[in-house]
Amino acid sequence: MDYRSNVTFITFGGHVGVQKYGYLYFVIMFMVYMLIISSNFTIVCIIIINKNLHEPMYIFIAALLINSVLFSTAIYPKLLVDFLSVKQIISYPACLFQWFSYYWLAASDFLLLSIMGYDRYVSICNPLKYTTIMQKNTVNMFLFLAWILPACLFSVTIILSAMTEICKFHLKGILCNSTVQTLHCVRSRIINIYGSVNFVTFLILPVLFILFTYTRILVVSYRCRGVRRRAAQTCLPHLLVLINFSCLTAYDVLLPRLELNSSKIGSLIMALQVVIYHPLFNPIIYGLKMRRIYDHLKNLFSRMV
Repeated sequence: MDYRSNVTFITFGGHVGVQKYGYLYFVIMFMVYMLIISSNFTIVCIIIINKNLHEPMYIFIAALLINSVLFSTAIYPKLLVDFLSVKQIISYPACLFQWFSYYWLAASDFLLLSIMGYDRYVSICNPLKYTTIMQKNTVNMFLFLAWILPACLFSVTIILSAMTEICKFHLKGILCNSTVQTLHCVRSRIINIYGSVNFVTFLILPVLFILFTYTRILVVSYRCRGVRRRAAQTCLPHLLVLINFSCLTAYDVLLPRLELNSSKIGSLIMALQVVIYHPLFNPIIYGLKMRRIYDHLKNLFSRMV
């Protein structure tokens, strides 16, 4: 703690070889960050510019990619600064804000994926009612809920944590996530219970809902050969993103609660996978697997060449 400014600072202890390879880490992660920004924004701009992509499915994809940019922006600038710093520290309020941004956007992604699953369910299983159900106001309401609901619920966790006294000032990781709770003098049962409720609300329930919708789609596709190809083209990318993101999020949330003693290098690798794979995985999957987006990307690059 800095008593002169009355600001509490937290030290990160999860970095490996920063003093020796700091500049190399900086260059690699800076290139990854620029790639994440450019790839996600390219597809978002394509969706915005081309009117034939102004459909609910593509709007939800654009929202998911915007979340990837916001998520990366909450993580990467601090990581880049730490790679060039002698000490890897962060103020406690900034740490709480990073923690909030981290899980707010992760929960928003799960809600968006469940909304996209519902969109595909209505489109394939009830095509005649699709335009009636997925109207502009409905889409706007879904987007509003996907962003505002997790922000409101996770802000409660942050407020409770800010009110809880901390006795430790050292985090084992490289960023602020649920491991912040290990800093508390006494583990709060209220925060643990509330966190478990949020875990079920924003991960377990959306995943179960998505599995239900895609099971129904699979049944309809099996009965009607005409929709099999369409279902495969539009649903497979969502499932790939869901599986990737669910595994990474479950690991990130459950590991601090289980309090497993993993190696420093192993923890660093898993942390980097969380912040690299998902933001890069989304534009690659949607850019290559969604036919319309792929065609626009191909036309864009052909004009550039």
